[in-house]
Amino acid sequence: MRNAFVSVYRFYRDGFAEMRLGKVLWLVILIKLFIIFIILRLFFLPNTLNEKAANGDKAEYVSSQLVERSHENTR
Repeated sequence: MRNAFVSVYRFYRDGFAEMRLGKVLWLVILIKLFIIFIILRLFFLPNTLNEKAANGDKAEYVSSQLVERSHENTR
């Protein structure tokens, strides 16, 4: 089993060493992932749980919201 992992690793290592355009494409992919997961999250997805939970009691806040929403749906 370990031999299979070693051979797969060597296959990709040798393949990436021979690439020219592929390295640039991987760089573009990594930059896009950075923008999607870091930059957009910082500016467009605020952490409302930290803002709304009083005294850092996140579990109590989530519990109360779930109970409140379940009562609204049963009406």
